Parts: sequence; C-alpha cells; structure tokens
Amino acid sequence: MSGALWLLPVALGDAPWQDYLPAASREAACRLTHFVAENAKTARAELKRIGHPQPLRELAIEQLPEIPSAADIERLLAPLRNGHDLGLMSEAGCPAVADPGALLVRRAHELGLVVKPLVGPSSILLALMASGLDGQRFAFHGYLPAREPERSRRIVELEQESARLTQTQIFIETPYRNLALFNALLLTCRATTRLCLATDLTLPSEQIATHRAVEWKTASPPNLDKRPTVFLLLAD
Repeated sequence: MSGALWLLPVALGDAPWQDYLPAASREAACRLTHFVAENAKTARAELKRIGHPQPLRELAIEQLPEIPSAADIERLLAPLRNGHDLGLMSEAGCPAVADPGALLVRRAHELGLVVKPLVGPSSILLALMASGLDGQRFAFHGYLPAREPERSRRIVELEQESARLTQTQIFIETPYRNLALFNALLLTCRATTRLCLATDLTLPSEQIATHRAVEWKTASPPNLDKRPTVFLLLAD
C-alpha cells in the first residue's frame, strides 16, 4: 500500500510552534520519519523546534533541488511507493506555494497518491488578510525584476492590470532589496494607488500598514532592511 504525501507548514520566524501551528498539524509532522525539504539543515531545526520525538539523525530528510528534474521527483517520491508517509516542507510558510515543491505534489496526483495539506502560516494570505485590499480577486507574482528600468516597467504593468481587473497584486523581494523596491513603487505608482507593506509576519516585530502612494511619500520611511516583507498593490 502506498503512503500519503503530507504538506507540512513551517514557521515564518523563530516563534514557539504553539504560536503559529495547530496541534493537529504538529502531531501529524511528529508521526513522520521521511521528509523532503528545500534545505535539510533548516528542516531539522524546524523538526527540533516542534519537538519531533525521534532523534533527528534517524529521520530521512532529502533535499529538493531548486529546479527538480523528472528523475529527482521520482527518486524523492520513492518512500511513498514503499508504503511510507512522506512530509514535504518549505523553507518557510506553506509548501508548494511559491516554491518548487508544487512539482512533487503534481506528480503525486499523476500517480494517484493521497495528498494531505495541513493548516499553517502563509505569508501571502496573512498579508492579504491584513491589507484591507481586494480579497476576492488577487494574484501573486513572486519576485519582480531586480534592475531598472525593467522593475518600473513591471510595476506599471501590474498597476494597469490591477485597475482593469480590480485585482490586488502581491509580490515579494529579497529582503536586502526591499527599500529599492519600495522607492520604485513610490516613483512609479499613481498617487491614489494603495500600497500595503506586511513585514515580519507572525513575529513580535510584525508591522503591517496600508496607505495610498501619495501618503507613503509623506510618511516616515518604513524599516524594511533585511526584514521579510510582502508587498501588495491595488489601483483605482
């Protein structure tokens, strides 16, 4: 009999597991002995944090390549064919959302295997919930171009699409480039466009604020340096 693929949410920061993970999700993770993770080292740290009952050295943790090949996917799913349940862990937040784990889940469905998603933190949904922007129509775009003028051109495209579809646009940036992206948004966006910055979600230092672009220009600059931030945009 084949095992099930369990999708295990991971902390967004270093808070105690009780602050971000339902007991049922933690208990399910603690029953597993086979895992696939973006980073084996951080996966062990997370399993230690939630109090996995077995010695970490006895757990089978395979690392998921950034761009997994078909052969990688088959190899990583092998425990399922041998009757073991398998846990898929992201680097942070929910697996298979904005990370390569989705390919593993897709193949599991093609093979007719059971997929079990568990409840836990998603920075994308937490930011959308707290933004006050349109939660009926939204799109996540991952990373925008890191350089100009490509970055500003992409911002204009997203703003136009937001106005046309009444759609919240969601995107992220490497934390050390947050301020550059924020400044590009202020230079590029229309005065009435609403921008939300959701920083350090679920952490004691969490900050979330939504203002129109013209209001952000006169506000105190936010402290975004090296702090994980989700950016959201909604144009009139």
